[in-house]
Amino acid sequence: MTDTQEARFVDGQGRTWPKLDPHKTGPFGRCPRCGQGHIFQGFLKIRAECEVCGLDYSFAEPADGPAFFVQMFTCIPAVLWILLLEIFASPPLWVHIVTGLPLLLITCVLPLRPLKGWLVASQFYFKAQEGRLVRD
Repeated sequence: MTDTQEARFVDGQGRTWPKLDPHKTGPFGRCPRCGQGHIFQGFLKIRAECEVCGLDYSFAEPADGPAFFVQMFTCIPAVLWILLLEIFASPPLWVHIVTGLPLLLITCVLPLRPLKGWLVASQFYFKAQEGRLVRD
């Protein structure tokens, strides 16, 4: 590791943390530096800092990334399934409520937290920053 990379993996007390894979920390809501603390305070709200290593989470800005991925890969197929059920079977309204509502909740809400955690951990791991123009 270079000096600039290594600084990210040293906490305020001088402890050096190993470089952890974002796939092993983010989906579980664990700190991307130490893997022990928590990223979230509540369901989707990001904490100010890690309670174990003190990593400042101000770098974390996944924006609409988690919602986009959930919408494109789970929500649209779930809605298509509900529409196809109506087109081919025309069941009563209660069938749509009993089958469609849980399907939408499971496929649209549950993946948000793991995806947001993974994006935050990936931002830390790859040192993602806002794009800047190079000036002479």
